[in-house]
Amino acid sequence: MSKKRWLNYPQIASSEITPESAWLNRRSLIKAAGAGAGLAAAGETLAQATPLKELTYAAAAEGTVFKAPEALTPYEAATSYNNFYEFGTDKSDPARYADAMTTDPWEIKVGGLVNKPGKLHLEDVLSGFDLEERIYRFRCVEAWSMVVPWIGFPLSELLSRFEPKAEGQFVEFKTLYRRSEMRGTRSFTSVIDWPYREGLRLDEAMNPLTLMTVGLYGKTLPNQSGAPLRLITPWKYGFKNIKSIVEINVTAEQPETSWQTLQPSEYGFYANVNPDVDHPRWSQGFERKLPSSVFRPNRVRTLPFNGYADQVADLYAGMDLRRDY
Repeated sequence: MSKKRWLNYPQIASSEITPESAWLNRRSLIKAAGAGAGLAAAGETLAQATPLKELTYAAAAEGTVFKAPEALTPYEAATSYNNFYEFGTDKSDPARYADAMTTDPWEIKVGGLVNKPGKLHLEDVLSGFDLEERIYRFRCVEAWSMVVPWIGFPLSELLSRFEPKAEGQFVEFKTLYRRSEMRGTRSFTSVIDWPYREGLRLDEAMNPLTLMTVGLYGKTLPNQSGAPLRLITPWKYGFKNIKSIVEINVTAEQPETSWQTLQPSEYGFYANVNPDVDHPRWSQGFERKLPSSVFRPNRVRTLPFNGYADQVADLYAGMDLRRDY
C-alpha cells in the first residue's frame, strides 16, 4: 500500500447550503414512530447527562489521513444533532432521551464464521486495545456533515482476535434492542425491524480507516452518539456507522441491513459517499457542514468517498458504483 495514500487529505472550499427541506422527507418513512404509542409522557424532560470518562489515547498524527485538516465541529453541535431512531425521529431526540439506555454493564458477542467465537465485556475493550484519535469527516446521507475527533481502535484488530474463517466474506453488526429504554422502538407504527442491523464486506471491515469507536473529544461516547461502542467508516454515509453495538458476526453471504431492507431503491448496501449519485429526493453534490443556519449555510462540495478515495477506491475496482450504491 502506497504511503502517499495515507498522508494526503484534500482541502474543501465553502459554498452554499443544500436546503434542509430537500431531505426532510426521509422522515416520512418513520416519522410516525415518534408520534405513536404515547411515547412521550406528559411533562417529559431532558434526560440527565451520563457521566463521561476521560480516555488515554494516542493523538491523531499530523499530516496523515487520520487527521483531517479542517476545523472540528463544536462538541455541542456534534452531540446534539443526531440520528438514532431508537430514541425518536427528531434530531434532538437522542440527546433528550438516550440517557435512558443502560451502557454499564455491556458486552459484545462475536461469532459466525470465526475460529474463536466469544464475548468481550466493555472493560476488555477499553483496556485490551491501544486507543487512538482519528479526526474524520462524517457525512450523513441527508447531505449534512461534521468533522469529529473519534477515539477508538481499528476494527481489524478486534476481528483478528476471533480469527475469521476463509469462507467469511462479510461482517454483520447489530445494535442493542431494549424496548424499555428505547422509546422509539415502542411505537406500533415503527417501520424498522429492530434491532438495527448493518454490514460491511470483510475487506472493508479490515481497512485501516475502519474504526471501532469508544469515545470522542477525549472522553467516552455519550449515549446519543452511540455509547459505548460504535462503528466509524468515514468514506460511507452515516447510517452505515452503526451505534451501540452488541453483536458482530462474520458471514459468507451479504447480511440484510436495516435501511436497505426498508427502502432498497434509496439506501444501498455499500452506501459509499458519491456526489455523482443523487438520492432520489435530493442532491448529493453538496453538503451543509455543521454548525450551519439559514443565514450561514456553510455549504461545501462533497468529495468522492468523502475525501478518502486514495485509501478505499481500489476496494471497488471494476464495480459500477451507480448500481452498487
